[in-house]
Amino acid sequence: MQENNYLGTEKAGRLLLQFAVPSTLALIISCLYNIVDQIFVGNGIGYLGNAATGIVFPITVIGWGASVLFGDGMATYLSLSQGRGSTAGAGRSVANSILGSFFSGVVIIAVCYALGDSILYALGATEATITLTRDYGSIIFIMMPLALVQNTLASIIRADGSPRYSMAAMMVGAVINMIGDPVAIFVLDWGIKSAAYATILGQFVSFLICIAYLRRSRIFHVKAADFIPSWQRLKPVLPLGTGSFLTQLCIVVTTIVNNVLLKTYGAQSVYGPDIPLSAFVVIMKLFQIILNIACGITAGALPIMGYNYGAKLYDRVKETFRLVAISTATVCVIATILFEAVPLAFIRLFGADGELYTTFAVYCLRVYLSLLIFTCLQKACAMFLQSIGHAKAAVPLSILRDVLLIALSLVIPTQMGVTGIFWAAPAADILAMAVTAVVILRVWRQLSVPAAQEPESAGTVLRASRSGVIITIAREHGTAGKQIGQLVAKKLGVPCYYKEMTALAAQESGLAKEFISGINSDENAVMRELYLSTSAVQQAVIAQDKAITMIADMGACVIVGRAADYVLRGRDNLVRIFIHAPKDYRVKKVMEMYGDTEQEGRRSIARSDSARGSYYKSISGREWGDAHQYELSVDSSIGVEKTAGLICDYIRRM
Repeated sequence: MQENNYLGTEKAGRLLLQFAVPSTLALIISCLYNIVDQIFVGNGIGYLGNAATGIVFPITVIGWGASVLFGDGMATYLSLSQGRGSTAGAGRSVANSILGSFFSGVVIIAVCYALGDSILYALGATEATITLTRDYGSIIFIMMPLALVQNTLASIIRADGSPRYSMAAMMVGAVINMIGDPVAIFVLDWGIKSAAYATILGQFVSFLICIAYLRRSRIFHVKAADFIPSWQRLKPVLPLGTGSFLTQLCIVVTTIVNNVLLKTYGAQSVYGPDIPLSAFVVIMKLFQIILNIACGITAGALPIMGYNYGAKLYDRVKETFRLVAISTATVCVIATILFEAVPLAFIRLFGADGELYTTFAVYCLRVYLSLLIFTCLQKACAMFLQSIGHAKAAVPLSILRDVLLIALSLVIPTQMGVTGIFWAAPAADILAMAVTAVVILRVWRQLSVPAAQEPESAGTVLRASRSGVIITIAREHGTAGKQIGQLVAKKLGVPCYYKEMTALAAQESGLAKEFISGINSDENAVMRELYLSTSAVQQAVIAQDKAITMIADMGACVIVGRAADYVLRGRDNLVRIFIHAPKDYRVKKVMEMYGDTEQEGRRSIARSDSARGSYYKSISGREWGDAHQYELSVDSSIGVEKTAGLICDYIRRM
């Protein structure tokens, strides 16, 4: 048991190195395709070629967003399924995730070809760049369905326990792209189409390598018959990938807004509409490299910080985050010094056409990336908050910088012209970092070291019982469901389990009982899907499921709450009961039990029921309280004694 305890005992620095290096490399490799294209296009075709690839970029990011929606969602779902020991139907879910990515690519192709040049003009193309953009985009779009499948499979393969295979597949594609670009551009002289052909060739080879993995997968097995579209298979997967999808969506919105503004204000300046857009594309590639390194470091630390937060080892949480902040700041300081000291070297790396372009690009690079350290630290803070379950703060902070950047990009250029768009970045960085610092300091003070608690042993929690019926009770808040469960157990002479499940789960996972108890409480109802996808919460859910299974294996009993009816599904001796009551009756009960006012009671019921329903749906994909899922649904307003007696009569008549 406690197989994850090394996260709470191993040296934080060693753990961070172990986890951060693979995640950082994966993020860097994922952006190599576009950056390599940019370097060779800029040197072989010119800054107009860079502008063309930048115009197509938002469309590819939309596709990438769809691929991580299915890929990251399925990866999290696989982790949860493996922890519960219920991976029998995982193959069909994987197949449907693949189908989801593939058809997302088909939709993108259909939309792009149907709209033609109009969508390219809307994204920033001009008469000078439209031909290059069309030539590049028409080829890139062809591979979109298979490229999205490859990216989805990369996430799934990592979750299947083969991160090296996933990385190798991506690396092979990137190497093919890096070799293909110069050959096609400088040797075969195919123009901008060269970059597109090299890219899709690399993507296709990566796709083949990822598809080949399906024959050797560990957790799941995919058959041809599994590729039948099923919404039921995707329902529990999609919410778990929502966070990754929203991140990509923010990139799309920010890029499109900037492209349009650069085209508009650039046309009013001596630089014209194409030079600002070309410079922006290059600067964003440099920005993307550093940001990916910073995010990779933080992503590697997420399971470490999440686990130790759940185990209430707050000193280790702080130590790990300090290491993340120091590592991120070091990378950013080095990068900023280089960008400010020798900006021309970086601009020339992507090609330099004329003094006007070079002067503008150098100036804007220095401005846009001047406070890169704030950008990266702010993103790291948002990711840190999500890892410890503070989704209410994490989600707004994760998009705060992007929202501020868009707002300031709309305002500052009205006074400064086209260069104002680049000044919006450091301004947004300052404001976003200031707000984030306030939130982080508040959370930091709350991370106090709790008093040590003696863990309860399984022997003090589990009680031997006779063979017989296992009764699970799900209940609306205010129905006295716990009291009814205890009374039913007493009448039948079997144990009743409620809080005991969290003690067992804590022993199983090494996490704190209070943390496990709170994973489906009403305080976590907002942004629940993102909260449930964090590493520590996944471990808590898995440990809780194992505890419920251990309890059921002891014999006849009553289990109250914790989605036990879903966890124990498939058992022949299982009776699932749902207890409900009219709202007014429940309000009176809540007022009686907790001393709430009527208004407080109604709010408490709404929050609690919403949280229970969201939790149940998140882990099962089913609707909580649906009568079709229970053998017996009882209105407890007839009274606690009568309800318990009715349930016992039902059990005895079976």
